[in-house]
Amino acid sequence: MTVFIVQEMRGRDITDASEFGDLEILLTAKEQIGSFLINPNLHQRHYQQCNMSVVPDAIRRRMLEKLKTFSEKDYLLLAGDPAAIALASAIVSYITSGCFKVLKWDRLEQKYFPLLVDNVWQTQFNYLEGESE
Repeated sequence: MTVFIVQEMRGRDITDASEFGDLEILLTAKEQIGSFLINPNLHQRHYQQCNMSVVPDAIRRRMLEKLKTFSEKDYLLLAGDPAAIALASAIVSYITSGCFKVLKWDRLEQKYFPLLVDNVWQTQFNYLEGESE
């Protein structure tokens, strides 16, 4: 089992997540999604009215490469840049047909809780421990 950490968080101790598997960081703390702007002249119809950013190819390819082995036994630890979390979740959802596990930090309990993202089309989130929200 592997815990894929979306982005390294400086100053945050995530060793507690190792109880769910081996830890692997997808992006370093310094990396940022959306740091390159689209040339509006290339996509006038779609981006004319807004200043859109794109995911740099190097980051997207690296995330795809690291996540290609993601299985039902693995977890995605939701930490870091929200855009990176969205990209990693989209990749994992595609690989697993919309059913995968994530780790969410509970600041009140001060620990990680596993959540099951089950069938993206129904957007059901269930605690793996059998509790429902």
